Amino acid sequence: MTPALFLAPTEALAADRVELDGPEGHHAADVRRLRVGEAVWVADGRGLVVRGVVVAVARGRLTVEVHEREQAPAASPRFVVVQATAKGGRDVDAVESMTEVGADEFVGWQAERSVARWSDRAEARWEAAAREAAKQARRAWVPDVTGPASTADVEERIRAAALAVVLHEAATTPLTTVAVPSSGEVVVVVGPEGGLTDAEVDELTAAGGVACRIGSNVLRTSTAGVVALAVLGAGVDRFIGS
Repeated sequence: MTPALFLAPTEALAADRVELDGPEGHHAADVRRLRVGEAVWVADGRGLVVRGVVVAVARGRLTVEVHEREQAPAASPRFVVVQATAKGGRDVDAVESMTEVGADEFVGWQAERSVARWSDRAEARWEAAAREAAKQARRAWVPDVTGPASTADVEERIRAAALAVVLHEAATTPLTTVAVPSSGEVVVVVGPEGGLTDAEVDELTAAGGVACRIGSNVLRTSTAGVVALAVLGAGVDRFIGS
């Protein structure tokens, strides 16, 4: 089994022994109940990973002796998901699952039909979901979270992208036919529960987005982006753990 991964500040990973305390130490020592001699990975969420062995455990704290360090490069292409806010925590579910699949950044979008509104609390929930999912997937990089974005902001992001895909159930272009570039940003736009308005589709495609359908079924906002990333990632060998 792959060793558990925990997160710590970059400066903490410079030492020969890394001390995990606070929430991460509690998780490692009290929840996971790691013991002396077990292998552990610790990352800073920005690509640096140290691999080592637990040499001391106390309540809410453990010490890892570092055996190896690695700086994982940033992903290429970089997958940016513009996720419309959604009620009932479906947007948080989407962030969690898409982090495991390989998303590199999430942009919270207040779409016209979004019921849930962006807030500091929503941002914190997205960040926590991305952080915990990155640990679960053993990712060296934790996705960035930004927001709120207006439709005009999304249009600007689309114009700057190497590829931008706008998921829409009425589109005629199958997502499986889209060629994925090997570098740059790949932007995936996911609408809210009520779907995108015709005006939003027109504006986003006018900015350079390609309206695509995933298949014959209409997916929830919490699953559409997950499937889209899996399809697009398959074209450039970007899957879990990237």
